[in-house]
Amino acid sequence: MEPVELTEGGVRLRMFLPDDAPAVAEACGDPITQRFIPDLPRPYTVADALHWITKGSTAAWAGGGAAWAIADPGSDELLGCVGLSRAVPERAQIEVGYWITPRARGKGAATAATIAATGHAVRSGFGRVELLTDAANAVSQRVALAAGFSYEGVRRGAASQPGRLPTADREDLVVWTRLAGDPPGPTPRTLPDLPGDGLTDEVVRLRPLGPADADFAYHLESLPDVAATSVPPVVPTRALIEAQCAKAPGRWLAGQRIDVVVCDAASGTPAGRIGLSYLSPELGEAMIGYSLLPQWRGRGYTARAVRLLARWIFANTAVARLAAGALPSNVASQRVLERAGFQYEGRNRALLPGMDASRHDSVQYSLLPADLDQA
Repeated sequence: MEPVELTEGGVRLRMFLPDDAPAVAEACGDPITQRFIPDLPRPYTVADALHWITKGSTAAWAGGGAAWAIADPGSDELLGCVGLSRAVPERAQIEVGYWITPRARGKGAATAATIAATGHAVRSGFGRVELLTDAANAVSQRVALAAGFSYEGVRRGAASQPGRLPTADREDLVVWTRLAGDPPGPTPRTLPDLPGDGLTDEVVRLRPLGPADADFAYHLESLPDVAATSVPPVVPTRALIEAQCAKAPGRWLAGQRIDVVVCDAASGTPAGRIGLSYLSPELGEAMIGYSLLPQWRGRGYTARAVRLLARWIFANTAVARLAAGALPSNVASQRVLERAGFQYEGRNRALLPGMDASRHDSVQYSLLPADLDQA
């Protein structure tokens, strides 16, 4: 590509200047930037920044890509960087990536720059633009959606940690794509966000599960009776639970799954959690599961929470039917479903794996919007 400057969407994309070096060093040495761009030098110095400005950014243009400084159109203050790389000419495909200075985050600069860079790629003859994000980087995934990219899937082990063997400690990357013919504007959400304060009926409150919930979630999911009724029925590792909590916001954004914490409305204390998997969008069916800490059981919290989430799901998404299952011996879970309005449908033979390699039947229930009014 030939170097070109762009001004649109409230940002200016220009070439990097030597005077940008201190701001580049500050941004690229920021813990969040280094967390999600792991191949940056550590520590990142002004000398590293100058090398990028004089060598790296110019090499990007020479190699068929692009590297712009994102600047404020008025003050010319550096806001970040956006680039195009990894061109595959035979597929008319290229990748867009970015970073934003700490002071400029949350103000729309990444979205505006991504839209501008993607538009330039399309005008340059690329019909497909990829955007790759760390599975735990929900902020970047929101940028992808706002810039009109669609969730495509997961590229397994696509990222490796610097200084380690290529076969070790590899991380998945989430793939977002935009085609030249996609409509303008942000990508519609399959599973929108909850209201700002979550959902509440003044007895329980539901809020999104996140990285800060790892201690609570590990304690809950490690309980023998909770592990025994999970799929698979094993006590999870701490690392697995931390990964689940870190990736939960991203799975919500991708339209795959909702994970919420059930809290006591008065105190805000976490009492349990609910997971809703949107397994069959083409059928408008999702599956729901739940667990509660022993000290909060027997108060009707789970049935209340399930009803609360179900009513919101039916009102705000294309989900038309909720499915749930339980072991035949798990009478308490079946009573929760019945109190929430679920209707008994039958039994699936040997559906659930047991802890001793055995198979167990699953009692099946379903909930339709009209059932909530009868509950």
